[in-house]
Amino acid sequence: MTHEHLDRLVRDADPYRPAIIQRLDGADQHLLEEIMSTPKLDPVPARPLRRTLVRQLAGAAAAAAAVAGIMAASSFWSAQPDDAYVGPTGLPSAGTAALGGWELDLKAAQEHPRLLIDEPGWKATSVYGFAEESGSIEFSNGDRSLQMHWYPDEQYQHYYDDRLQVSEPEVTTVANQPASIFTYSDNDMAAMLKPQDGTFVEVRTGGNWTRATFDAILTRVIQVDAKSFLKALPPEIVTPGDVRAEAAKILADIPSPPGFDVSALDNAGANDPYQFGATVAGRVTCDWIAEWIRADSAGDEQAVKQAAAALRSSHQWKVLHDMNDEGDYPEVVWEIADKVADGDVPKSYKDSLGC
Repeated sequence: MTHEHLDRLVRDADPYRPAIIQRLDGADQHLLEEIMSTPKLDPVPARPLRRTLVRQLAGAAAAAAAVAGIMAASSFWSAQPDDAYVGPTGLPSAGTAALGGWELDLKAAQEHPRLLIDEPGWKATSVYGFAEESGSIEFSNGDRSLQMHWYPDEQYQHYYDDRLQVSEPEVTTVANQPASIFTYSDNDMAAMLKPQDGTFVEVRTGGNWTRATFDAILTRVIQVDAKSFLKALPPEIVTPGDVRAEAAKILADIPSPPGFDVSALDNAGANDPYQFGATVAGRVTCDWIAEWIRADSAGDEQAVKQAAAALRSSHQWKVLHDMNDEGDYPEVVWEIADKVADGDVPKSYKDSLGC
């Protein structure tokens, strides 16, 4: 890839983000002030701005899947309220303690497919992942989009067999890798690449496509090195090296649950602002619900009231209002938080919030 190509990709990769809406009021202020007075971990100083990654969190969580195609997450809690929260995965763990932010980002990018569209007008609009061996990136151009999903290579045969129910495969090549095209309809097609380096990628259309335009764009899909990939994606995305500093900003007006440790967010992977906000807000909400359940079971009336006030205060969290124009995850948080604060813990709250 020439320097000219790379510069063009960098210029094109700048997705629009909706304007931030104003914050609302609500919550028991006396209890909330008491909770907010609890000492927090010192925020990590912000690093200079640079270009980073994006994501769209996708998964199987039923309620969160209604977030206008934006937010869904797998459940990582067991049935017992005192179980530890595991959270999303994605940050390389072994031997990374001494690495700086850019080095962490490079390490994460090196371990996953790095496909870009080498054609003017295409912008990376969302990415989720760098969560172990699965993730997704979506590029948009006018009324067309192209999603690239990657999965562990051991799942390839299962997905391939499933796609055989869609259509007969047609052999092609994408980014110098053998691939098979499956046709869902005249404007809905997918190309499944054969596994490479522990993962396989499926490229699928969205919007106004024809078979001719799909075939043409597949010839412009390229694989790049980690540095080129990072530079070609939007600057507002939270990558592993940004997590602590960006989490500190979000947590500034959010009451911390007992024992909350911001380092638990280190493995959040790469997120666009919506997804990272959901990751942080969801984690805090899940922990406050667990605290409410613990306190209620122990008969600790004061702790129950504190947890309820903290949950009601979610209506004031800036991050949720920043997200509310883009998707419905804030509404999910508010609905569940209010129910728990009123003494009704929904059975599906872990799946709904991505706990």
